[in-house]
Amino acid sequence: MQTIQSAITEATALLIEVSDSAALDAEVLLCHILEKDRSYLRAWSEKRLSSSQRLQFQKLLQQRLDGQPIAYLVGKREFWSRDFKVSPDVLIPRPDTELLIELCLPLIPENEPCKIIDLGTGSGIIGVTLAAERPNAIVIASDISEKSLKIAKENAASHQLKNISFQQSSWLDDIAPDEFDLIISNPPYIAADDPHLKQGDLRFEPQHALVADDDGLKDISLIAKSAYSYLKQGGHLLIEHGFEQQEMAQMIFQTFSYANIQTHKDLAGLPRVTSGQKLNDT
Repeated sequence: MQTIQSAITEATALLIEVSDSAALDAEVLLCHILEKDRSYLRAWSEKRLSSSQRLQFQKLLQQRLDGQPIAYLVGKREFWSRDFKVSPDVLIPRPDTELLIELCLPLIPENEPCKIIDLGTGSGIIGVTLAAERPNAIVIASDISEKSLKIAKENAASHQLKNISFQQSSWLDDIAPDEFDLIISNPPYIAADDPHLKQGDLRFEPQHALVADDDGLKDISLIAKSAYSYLKQGGHLLIEHGFEQQEMAQMIFQTFSYANIQTHKDLAGLPRVTSGQKLNDT
């Protein structure tokens, strides 16, 4: 019979060929099967796995060896210290996107109402996180995909949020005219011919949430154009983009009359989010 430690050791040796985090991958998969946290693996390293547990682990291990993302195999990913349900219908949350949260929180009053909309919410990580961090905010999370909205709603429910609602819409097309304090989006921004689409987790993620026309800039431009009329005076727009798109993102914001345009760097020091403010009626 296989012990927890021997299972991790053997799995790590196999996964090292396909993963930069082989040992972590092995532990996460085994924790998922055992329904325990990683500290349990260390405390009970000599505990033997049952036949059923070994078979489940081998099945998940093979799927990981085939390239399936860990987040899809276990059905969740942590973001801003909260667990979020994910599936192949939504993008896998990434640490870089936490920059949007860091930038938004200082713009949202803690004790006053504030209208926020998260465009292309996917699993809901941005809208749900902001709603949780700022209970007085009124948050709308929109997405064109019914499947994505279903997962986002489940994530909002799991965190017991009452100040977030959901609407199906292609960007702002089906959103009633309003004046938002804050509009945020992590839209598709990868060019269709980008070789990264054939590598790693991106091979398994929904292409409609990754790829945009016009060298990845089409949706950024559409959002920036329509968002201006939905912002109140002094309101902010923040959009995540590729690290090579800083100059073009700023030009797009300038084209649509935003003020105080800035680009902010992610954890790796790369340009990742461009923001602008509505200060003048046009």
